[in-house]
Amino acid sequence: MIAFDTAIEKMSRTLARRSSKRSFLSKFSAVLTGAATLPLLPVARGHAAGPVGETKDGLNEFGLVPSSTGNPQDPGDPTSCSYWRYCAIDGFLCSCCGGTASSCPPGAEMSPITWIGTCQNPADTRNYIISYNDCCGRSSCGRCFCNTNQGDRPVVRPQKNNDINWCLGTESAVYNCSTGILLGVAFDG
Repeated sequence: MIAFDTAIEKMSRTLARRSSKRSFLSKFSAVLTGAATLPLLPVARGHAAGPVGETKDGLNEFGLVPSSTGNPQDPGDPTSCSYWRYCAIDGFLCSCCGGTASSCPPGAEMSPITWIGTCQNPADTRNYIISYNDCCGRSSCGRCFCNTNQGDRPVVRPQKNNDINWCLGTESAVYNCSTGILLGVAFDG
């Protein structure tokens, strides 16, 4: 053990004589900077995806077993971004966070201020007005993030923009998840 300690001490002293603190700090900071840029590299996230909203294992894009509304007039999986009501949603789906497509999870409060979208129901090919309400008051759900943006408008028209925290008018401005509430048929004209 003494020979090992002696060898390590000799190598440490030799390294200290040949390098400076400034050299060490510059190399160390270069490594840290390189490590910090790794998350910026492109990643192929759709490698296992099959048809929109479904993977090869029969699970939806979030690894959840697809569910159904049970209503033939409201087809689709409310835990998937491809659900027809979510054509203009931006946020975490309440249906993955303990709520439903139209209700907040327990402990969250629905914001009275919303953004709206018009989505086509594949069951009858009619357009419907959808109100996207944020649920507020609990920390962010972090599950099933969707950002579809169909019909999204610049912030100069905030009622049609989904990039705003709509948790105004509630007790807490902390965002939890988003719902897609069917308001009615959209009339052309």
